[in-house]
Formats: sequence, C-alpha cells, structure tokens
Amino acid sequence: MEIARVDYIRVPVDDIEAAKRFYGEVLGLPRNEHLDHDDWIEYEASNVTLAVMTPATHDYEFAALPPATIALGVPDVAAAKAALEAKGAEVGEMWDSGVCNGAGVSDPAGNRILLHHRYKAYES
Repeated sequence: MEIARVDYIRVPVDDIEAAKRFYGEVLGLPRNEHLDHDDWIEYEASNVTLAVMTPATHDYEFAALPPATIALGVPDVAAAKAALEAKGAEVGEMWDSGVCNGAGVSDPAGNRILLHHRYKAYES
C-alpha cells in the first residue's frame, strides 16, 4: 500500500458560523470554494486540508479533538501569537523545548491548535 498524502483532517465543531470566523478570518486560512455545504467547510492549510464539520449532521456526537491534535507550522510563533491576539483570540504562553517553540490557541468549539516552529535542524 502506498499513501500519497494526508487528504484532510476532520475538525469537529458545534457552531459552524463561529468556526467560519475563526478558521477563515482569525487564522486567515483560504476556504475551498468548490464545496458549498452548511455542515462541512474545508480550509487549506498549505499541505493539508482542515475539514471543519458538524458531527451531529454526520451521525455522531460532538467531542473536541484531544489537545493540540493540529499543529500549524509558522515561521515565527511570537508574531503569529501577536497577530491572533490582535484579532481577539486568546493564545497561551509561549514555550520553548530547546528544539522548537510554540503556543496554544483554541477554536470556538474548544479544539486546541498549536502554533509551532522548529528552529533546530534534525540530526543526520
């Protein structure tokens, strides 16, 4: 079996309008305009699609993703944190592991998203 790529990650939400504002306006992700559904909206995050959807209309109950299931790679975590805070998002404190740094933010449904930047090269 060959896996060519991750096609999408389903992101459960309980308020699709709040999710549209967060993913489209706050995060600034471009929306896949080829889909026109009230309960499934796809946002393109460079190399993967985030399929924001309402579980109740897809035959299962809503539950937020486990903490930081989605890590968005950014060139500068501090700048990304400041940009989101300027748009009213509450972003957690930055941390540094000695290899990478990051900060967490929640979407309106409580899904934790990690802003992440690896600054140390992988050892060969």
